[in-house]
This record gives sequence, C-alpha cells and structure tokens, in this order.
Amino acid sequence: MTRKPEILAPAGDTQSFLAAMAAGADAVYLGLKHFSARMQADNFGSAELSRMVELANENGRRIYVAFNTLVKPDDVPAAGRLIARLARDVKPHGLIIQDPGLLALARQAGYEGGLFLSTLANLTHPASLQAAKELGADRVILPRELSIDEIKQIAAACPEGLDLEMFIHGALCWCVSGRCYWSSYMGGKSGLRGRCVQPCRRMYKQRGHAGRFFSCLDLSLDVLAKTITDIPHLNCWKIEGRKKGPHYVYHVVTAYKMLRDNPDDPQARKDAEKILEMALGRPSTRARFLPQRTSEPTSPDSQTSSGRLVGKVQTDPEGRPFFKPHIELLSYDYLRVGYEDENWHSTLPVTRRTPKAGTFALRLPKHKTPKSGTPVFLIDRREPELVRLLAEWKQKLERCKGSEPAAVEFAVRPPKPAQARRRPDMVLRASLPYGAETRRSRNTVIGLWLSPKSVREVSRTVAPNMTWWLPPVIWPDEEELWKRLLKEATRNGAKHFVCNAPWQAALFRDRQDVDLVAGPFCNAANAFTLAAFADLGFHAAFVSPELTRGDFLALPKMSPLPLGVVLSGFWPMGIARHDPVGIKANEPFQSPKGETFWTRRYGQNTWIYPAWPLDISAHRPELEAAGYSFFARMEENPPKTMPVANRPGLFNWDGELL
Repeated sequence: MTRKPEILAPAGDTQSFLAAMAAGADAVYLGLKHFSARMQADNFGSAELSRMVELANENGRRIYVAFNTLVKPDDVPAAGRLIARLARDVKPHGLIIQDPGLLALARQAGYEGGLFLSTLANLTHPASLQAAKELGADRVILPRELSIDEIKQIAAACPEGLDLEMFIHGALCWCVSGRCYWSSYMGGKSGLRGRCVQPCRRMYKQRGHAGRFFSCLDLSLDVLAKTITDIPHLNCWKIEGRKKGPHYVYHVVTAYKMLRDNPDDPQARKDAEKILEMALGRPSTRARFLPQRTSEPTSPDSQTSSGRLVGKVQTDPEGRPFFKPHIELLSYDYLRVGYEDENWHSTLPVTRRTPKAGTFALRLPKHKTPKSGTPVFLIDRREPELVRLLAEWKQKLERCKGSEPAAVEFAVRPPKPAQARRRPDMVLRASLPYGAETRRSRNTVIGLWLSPKSVREVSRTVAPNMTWWLPPVIWPDEEELWKRLLKEATRNGAKHFVCNAPWQAALFRDRQDVDLVAGPFCNAANAFTLAAFADLGFHAAFVSPELTRGDFLALPKMSPLPLGVVLSGFWPMGIARHDPVGIKANEPFQSPKGETFWTRRYGQNTWIYPAWPLDISAHRPELEAAGYSFFARMEENPPKTMPVANRPGLFNWDGELL
C-alpha cells in the first residue's frame, strides 16, 4: 500500500509557520533571508529556523528550506557557508533548489538531508528524472502546467529512490517556472532570484481593450485530489503561499488533510470546499489538470486579485470614503483597498466588528484616497479560535532552545577550470536556410530550431554543418516526438545540438558521437552549475543572458566548460503553455507605461517578446578578452506593425540583478 502523501505548507513568517503546525501539516517549507525564491516574504534567520526545526522534530514534522535562486559567480562562497551552517547547526530535513550545481555544493558543504529540485529547475518530461537522480536529487517538484495523465506518465518513468512533489493549491504563474525573465528584463529584479515584481499581474492593452490578460487565477484541485492519492512516487502535495497569512495557511492545510484522509466521504469533500471558499486566495481554476476540460487560467475582465472581494468604495456627501461589507468583518481582520499590482493600493486593519451591510469608514492618507467603485478585499482573518491556537504553538516554539548562529569554517572547492576552445559563432535563424546560407564557414554556423519541418526539409549534405536547437520546454506528451526527430536528424548526419534545458541531455544517451551545448535557457550562472552540465555530457555552454557585466566577465576564469554568450536578438520575456485570452498573437500590445510587446505561438507554448531586441554586441571585445569562446545571434521576425522601440536592449548588463 502506498503511503499517504505529505501535506506541505508554506510559511513566509512566524505566524504562518505556527498556523501550519496548528493545522497538522506534515511538512513546512520556508525561506531564509538569502537565496530564497520569495525574497518579498519576511523569511527567517538561522537561529529562528533552528528552533522551528526543533519544534518540528518534537512533533514528527519536517522542515524544508527554499534555497531556490539563481546563484551568481560571487554568491557561491556565501551559499556554501550558509549550507554548511545549516548542516552543522540547524539540520533541516530538505533543501529546495533551482540550480543543479547546488546538488554538489550542498554535499561538499556537509549537508546530509534531502535535495529537492524546484519547478524552477524545469524538469518537464519523463527522461529528465533519471538525469536528475544521477546528479544527486532526492525529489523533483513537477510543473504546474501538467494534466493528470501527464503526471501519471512522468510517475511511470520515475526511477526508484526518487520522489515526486506537485502543487495542489495556490497561485499560478502565467509563464513556465524557470522560463520567465519578465521582471528581470523590465527592471533587473529577477524572478529566478526571488525578486519578481509580478509584471504579469498588471493591466495591458491591445486595440483599445485593456485587461489583466496574464494574471492567473489560483490553482485548486480540492475534490480532484482523490485522483492523485495513489500515484507511485508522488509523495508530496504542496500548497503555494509564502506571502500569505496564517488564516490562509491554516484553512488550506485543514481542507486538504480532510480530502486526503477521507477520499470517499462526500461530507468531507463538501466541508473542505466550504473551507477553501474562505481561504482568501484568488478565484480558482483547474487549469490543465483535466485533459478533457482544459481551460486557460486567466479571466482578463474579472477579479484575479488575492483575497475575498467584500465590497466596493463609496463616498459620503463630504467626499469621505467608506464601504458596506458583503460579509461580517471581525476585529483583527485585514483589508486591502485596490488591486495589489496598483502602486496606490492600501492595507488596513479592522479594529472593531462590522456587521454585514454595515458602514466601514476608510481612514486612509489623503494621497491614497480611493475612487468610488474601488474594490475592497479581505486578505487575512484572525478568528478567535485561530488566535488561541497560534498562541499555544507560540509558547511551544518559545520553549525550544535552538542554536545561536556561529561562523562556520568552510572553503568551497571549485571545479577545475577548462581551457577556452574557440567554436564558430552561431546565427539562430527564424527560417530555413537556402543558397549561400547553407555553405560551411570557418567562423559562423547556422543554427535552426529543430522541428518536423526543419528535419524534413534540410538536406543530408547541409544537416551536419548546422547546429540544431531544442526548445526551452518539452512536455511529457511531446517526448516521444522529440526522440523520433532526434533519431531522424542524426540519421541525416546532424551532429551539433543546443539543448535549452540541461535535462534534455538524457535524450542523447544512445548517441555518443554528438556535440552537445547547453543553451542560454539553461540559466547557467556559476561554475558548479557548469560542472553539473559537464557531468550530463555537455561540451560547452551558453551563460544566462540575464547576468550583469561583472558576472559575465568573472565566469570564464572559473568555468569547467568553454562558454558562449547571446550577443543579440529578440530574447523572450517569458514562455507559457497557456494562450493569453484577449490578446491576438503577432500584434503589438502595450503596458501601462506604453512599452510594446507581442506574443507568438510555437507548438504548445506561447512566447512573449518585448519590442526591443537584446543587443550587447558592442561589448564583444571585452567578452572575448574575458575568455568567451563563441557567440550567438538569435533571429526572429517581429510583426510588421511593431513600432520602433526607443530603448536599449542591454538587459541587466549595467544593472545589479537583484
């Protein structure tokens, strides 16, 4: 009999952690002050975390630490010391990581707990699991875009000794995890570094129609949870919400424990649904979970803000704002006036009980006076019973001694740097080459996205001279197609391939004579990552294009692989499996600030592009001097109606990459 999957709860602050414990969560995941993918949460220091681990151990629970950010070259020593201190003094039960290089760094630092690869690591197809296990992963967290059939397909391919984890409830991102550069591109606050400012939540406009076209509803599998109870290797149900309050954490955990422990009880299902209705998340969606009833997880013209809508602002004859709540408001409730993506929104506590349809005066600063019709959301609630439970668990936590932070002696043993070996530059074309473009060149090779059309139409005399690029995402139902395409391509003489997820190397296990390059979507940013790529069979690698000048120049001196850089081209701000409702592909649309973008559909995925290309070509000489061995230009044909964008395409070259 398979064991019950653990219920994994989020905690962005102490109160939410206590709520998770009070609700009976089997495990809690949380972040530290550094190296977490939710840096906007309060997060925790090492001393506080050690007391939490002690409390969890006393109660048969587990604590997982989110260490799931892009690690830059100069971050590696600090990351190693922090993991070494966790290993010595805190001993959390698992580390959640994005960067495959941290698998080796964590063991080098003496960490003996579980190592879990985050959704940001982008393991999206069955063959990737064996590669992850061989690198040292103990668990893989599945993408949120999968259907139940695809989850079963991946589980069937899962090697023994590897666990699977999936999200069952909480916020969805429009872009695929690990394939979103939107926040980074628009202002240097990288989603891969835990700094996302959620530009997808904002209003956009196309043809005069404005809407939140990319703002997703919350995933909620609720009564469908029974269908994933007995899937082999799927040992963890994860709840998203490290920026949510204790009310949300307590009630969502309670509901899914009901559903897990009473899968055949109709009353339990009804009770769980009622609890989730008051959990104060966004309106819910099944997204792609049911393959026969796939729906887009956006509703551009409706409410997609977090919290429960409880009224709209009115003004009295003197112009003072108030609202009449649709439900009773309790003391210690917390409200938000306006949408969270609007800079002027306000939050305020409820200081006294207000009955349903009673009058609640909004006492706000004059510069934040809302207009009539502005929505008001209930975003947190502290029911008396919950307050009592939190107080009880707080007392238990305070009795835990933990360990005080102390310096740890740990020196990173970096991988051995490789000698730079010059490779031809690549021009990644948007269309099939012809005529003179197909001729061999000593300094430049043509790159082409691998597809049924390109494999079929490129001749056997040309195929060996080209580099064949795999897509940034391969879904489970596509894996067999890609295996057939690779077989056909190699039969036609193709030898040079660029993989845009490191796990795609697993598709070449039986082809020892091919030349594999880790593509720019692999998010390589430090020497340990590049060493992991070498272990997977890569001979060279592109570095992440979102790095800064200092990061670019530092990497070649420490890299165990020859390195390349994308110098120019239309780099996507994100790749999604969803199709944006209300946005017409290949036509410009605008942000509230007047920035222009467009979308294009490739296979199962939507790519979103800015109107201005990446272009750091002027910096090629200093990149060559730093030790880069090859360069690439990515071609893409923008819509003919696209206006000229008057802004530089340096990405984060001159920034800080927060």
